[in-house]
Amino acid sequence: MKIAEIRTHLLHHRLDQPFQSAFSTFTDRWACLVEIVCDDGTTGWGECLGPAGPNAATVQAMAPLILGHDPLLIEPIWTRIYNQFRDQGQRGLAVTAQSGIDIALWDIAGKHFGVPVHALAGGAYRDSVPAYATGGFRQPGRDRIDALEEEMARHVADGFGAAKIKIGYGHAIDLLAIRAARDVLGPERRLMVDANHGYDAIEAIRLGRAAADYDLDWFEEPVVPEQLAAYREVRAGQPIPVAGGETWQGRAAHAEAIAARAIDILQPDVAACGGITEMRKIAAMAETTGIRLVPHVWGTGITVAASLQMLAILPPVPQRHAASDPWLEFDRTDNPFRMAILEQPITCRDGRVTIPQGPGLGIEIDRAALAEWSVPG
Repeated sequence: MKIAEIRTHLLHHRLDQPFQSAFSTFTDRWACLVEIVCDDGTTGWGECLGPAGPNAATVQAMAPLILGHDPLLIEPIWTRIYNQFRDQGQRGLAVTAQSGIDIALWDIAGKHFGVPVHALAGGAYRDSVPAYATGGFRQPGRDRIDALEEEMARHVADGFGAAKIKIGYGHAIDLLAIRAARDVLGPERRLMVDANHGYDAIEAIRLGRAAADYDLDWFEEPVVPEQLAAYREVRAGQPIPVAGGETWQGRAAHAEAIAARAIDILQPDVAACGGITEMRKIAAMAETTGIRLVPHVWGTGITVAASLQMLAILPPVPQRHAASDPWLEFDRTDNPFRMAILEQPITCRDGRVTIPQGPGLGIEIDRAALAEWSVPG
């Protein structure tokens, strides 16, 4: 079995209602999918986090390095790509593009051997995980609190036991938003906040102290990801656990954050950190150093499936009776192709998501839906 072709698929949808993080306005939803086809017909699927067009171009630049090679040589392929792009890579597009290729190779390996990825990676500790609803973005033209309360009520009605909202728009409005979310969710559900690095350390510490009474599970990306010293200041200066990692591509970047004790919760994204190959190593570092790992997830059902395979193999930390399961981030923002491209969409029932048990990632792509949302050419 040899790699015969590497295809990229760009998906696009124009939003009726834009939404905003602390620094970005989302007017469209994009995705870059990677399809690797072998000479025996076996096909694997992956996805890249980040700008779709540049990711696709980078994947195609990497393709000549692996065409004609055995797709089961996943580690040697990973090393070959990384070494060739190291001088201009290490982080950013070089790693996000490589992530999509790597996920697709693991999908191929699982299909070749007839087992799910989690079986190839050592075996699953669980067959389902709790999911938290992620959203809570600001919607231009709508009252911030009214829109947020409506959204939180939907999450409650849908059975979610936890939700994450966006902050970073300003101290006063962020506190009002946190209070509103907590009031709707009630004391029995979990609440997390994500600033998308919209604060400096002084602002983040002030917000964290003011929001301490709202029982927040974590304070995500309080400051820009390059500033590990600022992360340490925020962690030391306020009581909410600090989380981050979605933009620290590769194990070296995560190792720096771990060594600096800059965070309480590490959040690598399998479609950004280097794929399944690299995420396993990041998870081992987190386990060794006693840092909790909660993967970041933002993409189509392909990324969700790959993330579920990783969540299956994360060991319970600490080991104990009735050990807690790791959380799945379950995006609830507007994205009509997110699950439409799967023949069997991944769903959340009673606050939990079942880990796919089929070969590879455990999913099949709906080619008609793929064509519907793909950008021509």
